[in-house]
Amino acid sequence: MKFLRNLLAAIMGCLIAFGILFVMFLIFVSLVGSMEDTTAIKDNSILELRIKRPVKDYVGDDLADPFSGLFEEYQGLDEIIRAIASAKEDPNIKGITISNNVVQAGLAQTQAIRKELAQFKESGKFIYAFADFYMQKDYYLATVADSIFLNPVGGIDFRGLSSEVLFFKELQEKTGVKMEVIRHGKYKSAVEPFLANGMSDANRMQIKELLDSLWESMVSDISSSRDIPQEGVNRIADTLGARTPQYALQNGLIDGMLHFDQYEERLRKALDISLGTDINYVALKDYMNSPGLKRNQGGKDKVAVIYAQGEIIYGEGSPDFIGQGIIGNALVKARDNDDVKAVVLRVDSPGGSALTSDIIWREIELTKARKPVVVSMGNVAASGGYYIACGADKIVAEPTTVTGSIGVFGVVPNISELSKDIGINAEQVGTNENSVQYSVFEPMTEHFRKVTREGVEEVYDIFLERVAQGRDITLAQADSLAQGRVWSGSDAKRIGLVDELGTLDDAIAMAAELAKVSDYGIKKYPRYKSGLERFMEDYGGASAKIKENLIQEEIGTENYALFKKIKTAMQQKGIQARIPFLMEIK
Repeated sequence: MKFLRNLLAAIMGCLIAFGILFVMFLIFVSLVGSMEDTTAIKDNSILELRIKRPVKDYVGDDLADPFSGLFEEYQGLDEIIRAIASAKEDPNIKGITISNNVVQAGLAQTQAIRKELAQFKESGKFIYAFADFYMQKDYYLATVADSIFLNPVGGIDFRGLSSEVLFFKELQEKTGVKMEVIRHGKYKSAVEPFLANGMSDANRMQIKELLDSLWESMVSDISSSRDIPQEGVNRIADTLGARTPQYALQNGLIDGMLHFDQYEERLRKALDISLGTDINYVALKDYMNSPGLKRNQGGKDKVAVIYAQGEIIYGEGSPDFIGQGIIGNALVKARDNDDVKAVVLRVDSPGGSALTSDIIWREIELTKARKPVVVSMGNVAASGGYYIACGADKIVAEPTTVTGSIGVFGVVPNISELSKDIGINAEQVGTNENSVQYSVFEPMTEHFRKVTREGVEEVYDIFLERVAQGRDITLAQADSLAQGRVWSGSDAKRIGLVDELGTLDDAIAMAAELAKVSDYGIKKYPRYKSGLERFMEDYGGASAKIKENLIQEEIGTENYALFKKIKTAMQQKGIQARIPFLMEIK
């Protein structure tokens, strides 16, 4: 026993020592890297726009943190935009090559990158694009280029937008696990998947109109860039007129069919260098870490940009979820900072907890009383996402933003049928008439349903009041735009739910104008945990990560995504201000 005890102690000691050495090694490598003059940009270089990781509006990188970005799973839209803007003014960058196969970004994010690339072209520098194949969103981004090239045996997936909505009614009947739901709103169809096996006419209409509006925005941009009438763009989509490189070339979607080495010869010609000469490529990640981008530009006055991204939950929040803790603290810091003259709230959220949404709304009201507040909407700013936005002085959305969805619903899990089938009987004892108000093991009573409905109606009325007050309209007008209906950014502008269409930079400029400042810098909130802290947390939770990866490998990426959707749907509890459907736009 003594031998085994000593052996175990030795093994544990080795593991601990190895862990400490490993962390120290990472710190050493990071510090050495940070002491170097990062990436030196050579003359006559090309910025390679290859977005390899999923894009979030903000990842919270701290340039003073040597571990910043080292363990990050995402790429920040703010950093991508800043890199392109900097490249426009950089004399060493002669052009950009777009080489993406699968852009892991939302439609509004993709549109924002595309707009920044269009501004880059105004400098007179070139943009070329090449791919072995183009998915629809990748092609939309590539159309900003001066010339688009495709592998001779590649193809373009260009067919228009579609959406898939999952329904769980039959699953609930088969398993005995169901969600009891109470809703308000003709279009508040987040509960439809639990109540029906098919889509209602109202839901089908709103999804169709939403997709039509998003597609119209894409078609307009493609038509302008490729000099093809919009009717022609739609005809190509209807006939799958880009399914082969030959068809894509004949229909004007590309400028040539090339292998990559031939594409590089085009780049050399654009750079005016001899054939066979090495091209000075600068990877996007390296350029983002270059000294020129790390300089803090702007004057003493600041515009605070607060990023609210993810589902809205009650609690502290995180880089992936909006909580009243992190966002509330960011708003307090911004309004108490005398250098901050205006605040921009960047919202990318499908909504969530109505309570948390109202707490954040109140903090915005307190901030607005002291400084201008402008909201910039990203991919989605719907339901609770619109709740926290509606009180701002001004609201700016992308044309392809999904917003609105002013409505609420309540969801309560119930397993009474399952418990009956497997022989579980639950009995309750309480002191008062309503002390045992609800049990997941018993069918929902009419009394509990009535009480819950009262809560849903009360939250909906408060939501309407916030919207009416913020948008300076009557309750009746707010109600006519509500009912859980979703809108594109373009349609939201038309009906008055947003003030202007534009990018985050447009919202920042608007905030500065309201604050009457011209020379200003940007201060970003919130500050997330350092790269090392996040790494250590991930290291401690490595077992769970490994399990998730194993499940994904066994059942496949698409099936795993389906599993996650079902899990999320079944976990919704309480009164929700959430986008009205689980929708995948393809």
